[in-house]
Amino acid sequence: MTESRTYRVTVRGRFGDLSDAARTYLHRHVDDHEIFKSAYTPEGSLTYDARIDFFNLRYEVRVEGDDVVAGQRGLREAETFLATMGFAYRGLKFEVVEMSRVWNDER
Repeated sequence: MTESRTYRVTVRGRFGDLSDAARTYLHRHVDDHEIFKSAYTPEGSLTYDARIDFFNLRYEVRVEGDDVVAGQRGLREAETFLATMGFAYRGLKFEVVEMSRVWNDER
């Protein structure tokens, strides 16, 4: 039986050709999405700045697999979130950190 592991997945990308409604929403809520208010959560945490250009989504992912499985799950979550919100995007990339390595100070 494989043990579940905890990962922090950061998905980075750029906003695409946003609708007026999406751009207005993002401008209106920019202060709620600054980097210092973000966290790694199962639901995800969106960060961006007033330029409405680049963004990060941060996820805490628990899986019975490796970092590739965790990264793919985080990427799917990000794509679902962006589509649900109606935010056009491009160039999604992800980075993964296995938290047991950090907690155990493994290098």
